[in-house]
Amino acid sequence: MADGARFTGGLTATAPKGWRNRLMASARFQAWAARFPLTRRLVRREGQALFDVMAGFCHSQILMALAELKLPEALLAGPVAVEVLAHETAIPEDRLTILLRGGAAIGLLKLRRGQVSLTQRGAAFATVPGLSAMVRHHRAFYRDLEDPVAFFRGETTTELAEVWPYVFGTGTDIDGATAQTYSDLMAQSQVLVAQDTLRMVSFDGITTLMDVGGGTGAFLEAVGQAHQTVMLRLFDLPAVAPAASDRFAAAGLTGRTEIMTGSFKQDSLPTGADAISLVRVLYDHSDTTVRDLLAKAHAALPAGGRIVISEPMSGGDAPDKATDAYFALYTLAMRTGRTRSATEIADALRVAGFADISVKRPLRPYVTAVVTARKPT
Repeated sequence: MADGARFTGGLTATAPKGWRNRLMASARFQAWAARFPLTRRLVRREGQALFDVMAGFCHSQILMALAELKLPEALLAGPVAVEVLAHETAIPEDRLTILLRGGAAIGLLKLRRGQVSLTQRGAAFATVPGLSAMVRHHRAFYRDLEDPVAFFRGETTTELAEVWPYVFGTGTDIDGATAQTYSDLMAQSQVLVAQDTLRMVSFDGITTLMDVGGGTGAFLEAVGQAHQTVMLRLFDLPAVAPAASDRFAAAGLTGRTEIMTGSFKQDSLPTGADAISLVRVLYDHSDTTVRDLLAKAHAALPAGGRIVISEPMSGGDAPDKATDAYFALYTLAMRTGRTRSATEIADALRVAGFADISVKRPLRPYVTAVVTARKPT
């Protein structure tokens, strides 16, 4: 089949064979189900859900506009008149009203008597660390998905990958501005990741934790605050890791921290830590890089040493909306990595020589999931 049109025609010609699908495809059944009391509510609910999926791209653009204008942050102090917001945003009041009603429709805003205020969800959007910044960062991602068929066929050169050039090489040639932009965004998102990871994993008994690819130390800061006796070691690229010193100093952790630079693609991992964490690292990289990194982690750890992997993971045979309909596409656009299931990560750990592999039940799959293991004694 040479093109999408011919494929679509073939799909139409081979209509669903299952009796349930044939029944649902019947116009007479649809009309009856919409009237029958026992099925009417189901029909409405499914119809609304399908429409929400179809209109989702409009919802995302409403969210982007609110984030770009920083309206949720502006409303944290309390309600503001629509006419005042129109003046401050330089958007005609009639057009701004459409945006604000859209924001209310997706649950972020409330409109009443010419005043706009935040809902509980809107307040969360304005205050959850890194969330608004991540939405603004999606501009490149939107452009990458403009032609989704070409995207999934691998026929596009994605722009998102160019935002984080470190994934294509050692990262030693990254300019300071690019490194700072990446580090700031990752550090903000690490707050929630650290919270959930610490709830799922006990760091008791660990003497020294080395966070590989740890950016500017947001995860290590959280571990250090929660566990007062753990020594903390950061390993990341020369353009990234040194920026962690200010964070550690502000948190009073300088005496318990060590910053080491290098590339886990080119270099061996330093020894001396009895635990290694990989937080939002694996899904940025290819299977070959992941396999090599886990082998290096195994070599660097002592017998009985622990490894903690924390990142969003595919639902595998039970696809998850957050990971399989968002992170999987994001990592595909990055061109070097992919979103793996916990089972795939556990298998990779096993191949690297790890044992006692444990898959933790994620608290919030859209934030992170966790797999842990030990090096056999």
